[in-house]
Amino acid sequence: MLFRQSWRDLVFLHWAADPFEVARLLLAGTVPDLHEGRAYVGLVFFRMDDLAFGRTPALPYLGSFSEVNVRLYSRDAAGRRGVVFRSLDCDRLLPVLTARWVFGLPYQWSRISSKWFDSRLLYNTRRRGGGRSGSRVWIDVGDRPVAAGPLEEFLTQRWGLHEQFLGRTYYLPNAHPSWSFRECALLGWEDGLIPAAGLSKPQGEPVSVLYAPGVPVRFGPPVPLLGSGSALF
Repeated sequence: MLFRQSWRDLVFLHWAADPFEVARLLLAGTVPDLHEGRAYVGLVFFRMDDLAFGRTPALPYLGSFSEVNVRLYSRDAAGRRGVVFRSLDCDRLLPVLTARWVFGLPYQWSRISSKWFDSRLLYNTRRRGGGRSGSRVWIDVGDRPVAAGPLEEFLTQRWGLHEQFLGRTYYLPNAHPSWSFRECALLGWEDGLIPAAGLSKPQGEPVSVLYAPGVPVRFGPPVPLLGSGSALF
């Protein structure tokens, strides 16, 4: 186990995307993973807690932060289905710098707030400096569990991510319990992070909206993809 963490209060928004647009943004050794011939872009909001490396205790303060990511869905020659992050916004500077330098992930330092108003959850993010891209989602969460359909399973049953570091593509596996989703209603959203990540601005409402209370997650060591450069590990 390389590191572990817990994901809390996740909100998943997804839109259909142009497969050719997605393909040009993926990493060497990967292709778009399609569901019934369609590619998707995801915007995911959540709170991360209990970040720890190996079997060491969770990091105090620095191990808890909010995150918003823009993601695409990929597949490699070994058949592994993963996530490719186009951007990851985080409200804690040290994790941003560490993830960029150590793992080569496209983290951005942002202001992110998450607030509950009875059963309603609001996430709001704005990047610091630069173009100040941001995003917002406002949902009403119910108590009733909901089962994931075929599309939702395709989007959320991902057991690793594809990443690129110093010219080499790697697959970083993860493991966590099955998702438990609850009924939710989308009350409002705005987004500038998806176009800032090089994709077309979403048109219309998301095709999938999900809320999950959370899961503990473990990440294993990265595995280099064959033919994508010289391995570092």
